Amino acid sequence: MAGADAPPRTLDRRLARRDPTRHAHIIGSSTFHWALTVAGLFAVFVIVLFGFIYWQTDHYLIARSDKMIAKQLDVIAALPSELRLAAIDENLRQDARDVHYAGLFAVDGRRITGNLEQLPPELKLDDSVQSLSIVRTLPAGRETHVIRAIARRMPNGDALVIGREVDETREISHVVGQALALGLLPAFCLSLLAGAWLSMRAQKRVEDVNQHVQRIIAGDLRERLPHGHVDDPFSRLAAIVNDMLDEMEEMIRALAGVGDDIAHDLRTPLTRARLALERGRTNATTMEQLQAVADKAVVNIDQSLTIITALLRLAAIENSRRSVAFGDVPLHEMLREVCDIYEPIAENKHISLRVDVGHRLNVRGDRDLLLEAVANLVDNAIKFTPEGGKVDIELSRGAGATIVRVSDTGPGISEQEREAVLRRFYRSDKIRSTPGVGLGLNLVAAIVKLHGFRLVIHSGQGGRLEIICPDEQE
Repeated sequence: MAGADAPPRTLDRRLARRDPTRHAHIIGSSTFHWALTVAGLFAVFVIVLFGFIYWQTDHYLIARSDKMIAKQLDVIAALPSELRLAAIDENLRQDARDVHYAGLFAVDGRRITGNLEQLPPELKLDDSVQSLSIVRTLPAGRETHVIRAIARRMPNGDALVIGREVDETREISHVVGQALALGLLPAFCLSLLAGAWLSMRAQKRVEDVNQHVQRIIAGDLRERLPHGHVDDPFSRLAAIVNDMLDEMEEMIRALAGVGDDIAHDLRTPLTRARLALERGRTNATTMEQLQAVADKAVVNIDQSLTIITALLRLAAIENSRRSVAFGDVPLHEMLREVCDIYEPIAENKHISLRVDVGHRLNVRGDRDLLLEAVANLVDNAIKFTPEGGKVDIELSRGAGATIVRVSDTGPGISEQEREAVLRRFYRSDKIRSTPGVGLGLNLVAAIVKLHGFRLVIHSGQGGRLEIICPDEQE
């Protein structure tokens, strides 16, 4: 069977498409609920709008009809009495739609002319337009109509009435309202479809992210969240999470070998201390021999303590998130202080140590930590520079940044080792014989990162490292 040979992932996709709970998830999603709410609010708004338009249309048509019958009343009332009857008859004769009403009544209420059978008793003779119901006799029978009418008492005592049916006006308003109401249903359905589409799109993206997250939880540290190049909040969030995963992957890989590195670096001095003590206990015959053995053991134990102290110091700096000790640090004074500290050590190796601080520059940071970072750079430079060489400490200004540069005439750092030298316990093969535990540059990098600065390592013959301190952004 073809279905039995389908790959598992393809089969999962087929099952997902057939899964009835998928539609339930879409309908129950918050995106769909928000779309439904917006569609409901939109429907209410449209109903209110349509009602307003219907009311305005009806009001306009009735006002227009009132204006017409009032004008007709003025025209007919202004005619002489002998022409008034002819004008009323002519007006009714020209009414093809049979919606006009007119009547002239004597003082005693008798109808003189017109299509009104009697003078409506509720009609006021004060030139005001009123709504009233009249009964009209037609060949098909008697019908009741709602009209708008206006009446006036003539100088001779007759009552002149002009009217017009409003059923036609209300029919027009009804047609307009019905057309507007019919537009509500497509708009509401379109809103629901848009909500369902947005919900499905969001659900698909969440499911895709969930699959990648499950792989990351399962241990695949190379997995990353999918995101497009479109500048939308979801893509920006995915990019930020991916940056976080990159850093976490790097940290986990770095920590994976830290235990072995610590064990290896502590094992050597501790083994030496144990062998020295064991040999002293077996072979020493005098107090001087025992003291020499103890001195060797103390040296190796001190080396182990140095490693442990450096690790604790590094952990304290990396875990620090406080900046309460930050203040203005005069770098020109601090660099001179570092030069004074290491000048005797440089003289013992016949190394020229020079400091160039032509600028009086300040940065914001922790003075003790920055002093420790620069001291580590100078210590490494003196340590790896051969006798007769030179070490320079410089303070300068760059493009929107203050630069602390330490350069020497030592072997330098190769292009391949620029990143490796920042790892804990890393020791290059060409400096294995030099004392140290391989934590100096890692400590400097931690201090620089804490301050928001950058550590730049230049490769090539002769060492050159820079701490770049960008100007604070307002």
